[in-house]
Amino acid sequence: MNDMKLARKLKCKDQKAFEEIIEKYTPLVSAIIYNVSKNSLSKEDMEETVTDVFVTLWKNADNIIDDKLKGYICRIAKTRALNKISSVNSHQLLNIDDYDPEDDFSISAEVEKNELASELREIISQIDMPDREIIIRYYYYSQNTSKIAEVMNINQQTVKTKLWRTRDKIKSKLIERGYIL
Repeated sequence: MNDMKLARKLKCKDQKAFEEIIEKYTPLVSAIIYNVSKNSLSKEDMEETVTDVFVTLWKNADNIIDDKLKGYICRIAKTRALNKISSVNSHQLLNIDDYDPEDDFSISAEVEKNELASELREIISQIDMPDREIIIRYYYYSQNTSKIAEVMNINQQTVKTKLWRTRDKIKSKLIERGYIL
């Protein structure tokens, strides 16, 4: 069953859909928790965190956007892993040797990055012109406000105002969709 159908059934508290989600996403959730924890959690803590992810998913099924199930699960997994690390290590000092800034391999980070890029493309595609063109020119083509004003034949201050307002709209839409900014 595809994610959209699973999400819809989960919203209706369908136990079989929930079991299918658990079976399908346990490896991904485990990998995210493992990568986020950087060996700071025991095997038992990681298993408990995996369970917490699915309990949270069940309790918050109404918040799922039908075609965003995977991203929603990934965000829950990352948050639960960070919470678990915080609770386990609240009385311990973290060892600086455990942190490797060169280790940028992270399944959850890659999934989140792809989900966010997809969300941004969708949100930007819904923005009316000329605001959409200004955002694209500024962020995707790295044009400064004076160049955009010149090319689009509008006042530079208007470009700055439209950038500010459009960024605010994009931020609000991302927050509505569950992103923490």
